[in-house]
Amino acid sequence: MLSLSVQFFRSTLLPAAIVLLFGLALFAVSARIWLPGDMAAPAPVG
Repeated sequence: MLSLSVQFFRSTLLPAAIVLLFGLALFAVSARIWLPGDMAAPAPVG
């Protein structure tokens, strides 16, 4: 029984989580396009 759930996790949930995380990271990076120019710039250090 346990091996079946581990197999389901490895074959279904883990790839879906990886794709979802990649999509979230891609959205976070591409969202900078729609930000105003002063917000898209890096934060001042000094």
